[in-house]
Amino acid sequence: MKRVQAILRVTDEENMVVNDENLEKYFQYLNKNIAFPCIVTGIEDFRWEEFYVLGPGDKDEYEELKKTQPSYTDHYRILSFDDHYDEDNGILANVCRISDKGKFTLPLEDLEAVGRSSINYQILDDYSVWFVN
Repeated sequence: MKRVQAILRVTDEENMVVNDENLEKYFQYLNKNIAFPCIVTGIEDFRWEEFYVLGPGDKDEYEELKKTQPSYTDHYRILSFDDHYDEDNGILANVCRISDKGKFTLPLEDLEAVGRSSINYQILDDYSVWFVN
């Protein structure tokens, strides 16, 4: 968590809370340090998908919904970070689905860079770990 402490400019973990001030610092950091193009995918199923992936949802209905809804199995290109963020949703990424050019706004905490060797992988992973914990 030393990397996150450096981003937030704090000296101890007690000051690493998710609040407006720290979200602003992270937002500025991401805008300066993410290398574009940044290709991402879902870390795990998105909230709307839980009913289908973990629950009793119909598989055919799920496949049909995935045509218009974002899925954690898709790959996206980050276009920008949304200027509106808050403690509940964190930083949001404006993305374009690579397969069909569908555009969505997704919580950054739910995304990871494709390929662990990507220079963006650690940056996004650090954000997700910080925001979720």
